Amino acid sequence: MRTAFIQTLFELAKEDERIVLLTGDLGFSVIEPFMQALPKQFVNVGVAEQNMTGMAAGMALSGKIVFTYSIGNFPTLRCLEHIRNDICYHNANVKVVCVGGGFCYGAAGATHHATEDLGIMRMLPGMTVIAPADPVEARHATRAVVNQPGPCYLRLGKAGEPVIHKPDINFQIGKAIRVREGDGVTLISTGGMLRFVLEAADRLSESGIHARVLSMHTLKPLDSESILAAARDSFAMFTVEEHSIIGGLGSAVAEVLAESGETLPVFKRLGLPSAFSSRVGTQQYMLQQHGLSTEGIVNSVKALVSVFHPADLRG
Repeated sequence: MRTAFIQTLFELAKEDERIVLLTGDLGFSVIEPFMQALPKQFVNVGVAEQNMTGMAAGMALSGKIVFTYSIGNFPTLRCLEHIRNDICYHNANVKVVCVGGGFCYGAAGATHHATEDLGIMRMLPGMTVIAPADPVEARHATRAVVNQPGPCYLRLGKAGEPVIHKPDINFQIGKAIRVREGDGVTLISTGGMLRFVLEAADRLSESGIHARVLSMHTLKPLDSESILAAARDSFAMFTVEEHSIIGGLGSAVAEVLAESGETLPVFKRLGLPSAFSSRVGTQQYMLQQHGLSTEGIVNSVKALVSVFHPADLRG
């Protein structure tokens, strides 16, 4: 995803000199073409993310479209007060980009596990929050946030994510993408979990569970209409995220369902507990340990369906 983001931003910046990229001394395996071709639109601030955020706010208030770029929690939690007070309070046109959301840097330990960021950024006033699922969504999301006024948060994976979508998807901020049709069960995914959710949906279909799959790339503003439409057609709904179950996609969907005033389906959040992980390892290993692998998702769905709608288990 990060390569898709940088390439797209580079293309856009060549056409619009207002676009500026700031980095906290990271990303040099992919940002060199941007840095070398557009030196007046690039600043390496150094390992000083709070300063980077303050600079970005000032540049945005001077008419620039500013992207801050770093890994994991560095561009978000490390400088949260600056994002809140400098960017959001002034409605500055700054786009905060995290590369390596979730367990992408799983081997580096809890300091690099970006697992609370979506919830925290979602709470900030005026902040648009987007977590694309694959390189195609990442390209579309980059173009969308350039045209979206005000603060935005773009949460990316790291590298090597498979392409899921065709290039010409209808990507709109605040509108979910229906990736797969289903009957009775809905799986709502955000970010890079979509690949595992689709694999799980394929496995579930072998057992007679035909799940609708939504890619909820935008957490704020949330596509409440698509959520409620799916709820009306489902007896069970699941959210799947590489993030704490508190504050992220699961919480956002639960809020919509609870306040709808409608008859609700059975609902379960699949995500991470509100705890620091004592284990480290590859992203795949970390997901397996927390029940977010393809098999883990399949098992969670089957367990709930077997209790509330056992007739749908025919495999």
